[in-house]
Amino acid sequence: MKSKRLIMSEHKGHEQVEHVNDMVDYISNLPDCILHHILSFMHTQEVVKTSILSTRWKNLWTSIPNIYFDDDLLCPEVTSFKNFVEGVLRSRDSSDIIKFSLSCCVFCDASQIHSWISYAIMHNVQELDLCLMEVDPFVIPSCMFNNKSLEILNIQMHWVELPSHISLPCLKTLHLSIVEFLDDDYAEKLFSGCPVLENLVLSDCMWMYLENILISSPSLKNLIINDKSLFGPLDDFGGCKIKIDAENLTNFEYTGYLSNEILLNNTSYLVKACIHVSPPPIWEKEVACRVVELLKQLQNVISLRLSNCTMESLIYTDNMPLHFPVFPNLIHLVLTKEIENYYTFRALMVLLYFCPILQSLDLFEGFKQCLDLGEEDRIWLLVPICMTNCLKIVTFKNFHATDSEICFLKRVLKYATVLERMNICWSKTQVGGLKKQIEVSKELETIERSSTACVFKFS
Repeated sequence: MKSKRLIMSEHKGHEQVEHVNDMVDYISNLPDCILHHILSFMHTQEVVKTSILSTRWKNLWTSIPNIYFDDDLLCPEVTSFKNFVEGVLRSRDSSDIIKFSLSCCVFCDASQIHSWISYAIMHNVQELDLCLMEVDPFVIPSCMFNNKSLEILNIQMHWVELPSHISLPCLKTLHLSIVEFLDDDYAEKLFSGCPVLENLVLSDCMWMYLENILISSPSLKNLIINDKSLFGPLDDFGGCKIKIDAENLTNFEYTGYLSNEILLNNTSYLVKACIHVSPPPIWEKEVACRVVELLKQLQNVISLRLSNCTMESLIYTDNMPLHFPVFPNLIHLVLTKEIENYYTFRALMVLLYFCPILQSLDLFEGFKQCLDLGEEDRIWLLVPICMTNCLKIVTFKNFHATDSEICFLKRVLKYATVLERMNICWSKTQVGGLKKQIEVSKELETIERSSTACVFKFS
């Protein structure tokens, strides 16, 4: 006779097996739409392999709405990659495609790539992602620029041949990367065919031979320009004027050398802006003037993010305070990089002077440890009006508890009469550990402050 314990053990094991089987049945019996959603997070090569799991899964992959092909990750051999893509597209059913991603860095058969893109277009693709680094520009079929289903388009290739007529009535997001703009009318021709475009990203695009680029779109809401291409400011190109006419633009981000001049026109609804300028060493004054001119065009923003490189470039502006714009609506200011030296800190104090209603200041990376500030420094003679009347929240991240950092916080506490909260985030490299943090926290808590409502929050 079996023992009671053994019988219970067998019974328990049986329950576990049944439980596992139930889980498998439960997943397999999910509706196709849910299984397709799960498979959408997988690479197409892995999705195809699920056909061996069971009869239920055998043909499921043939109707997946998201397709990803990458010749670098899929198959190292060109022939294998071609056969795989052809096999997948040939085996698919006639259902529509939501997202089609094609990356060809090795495979360069223009006619094949043309047919694959056409296949996606014919199946009403909504999102098209193309990375075609070494491919003939004529590989893109003209039908791609004349269809009613495309909502998101990402193109990464050296240059794109545009057809004579462009009609993308549903396109809301366009991302162009390393695309060369062939003439001054290139952008105007492209954007005029995108009547509902809301999001535009121009990443390392090349327009060094051009004089004027016009980005005109009344529907555009978000514009990101990453202008740090290989053809940087140290080349012999004078740069061009990039004119932006977007009456509904609310968010603008720029990263680059400002080797091209940015002109914002008809952007009165702009709310947020992020500027990250990397000034080249031989163009300091020219870049600094362009930084100031760009900031003047952002005067009405409510939220502004600046890098320390942007602040440093202002150092080279003659009579800097005289050229600074006033930001009458600015409520939230973020510095995204470390304040590295005294001159950058001075530029910050001057900037604060021209933000009369600023309520929130976020030092995202804090101060560089070598920054030297003293309590008797003349810089403290300049007390921004926002600090005394409006500043409510100060966030200091990457806090090392150096003398300069503590000196800055003391001055803020002394003058900020309506300060409500001071957030301090300790640096991971802060010396002294927990004991040091406790000592500094106690010191800051005991500092005399103008606002009795101010609360410290350490993290």
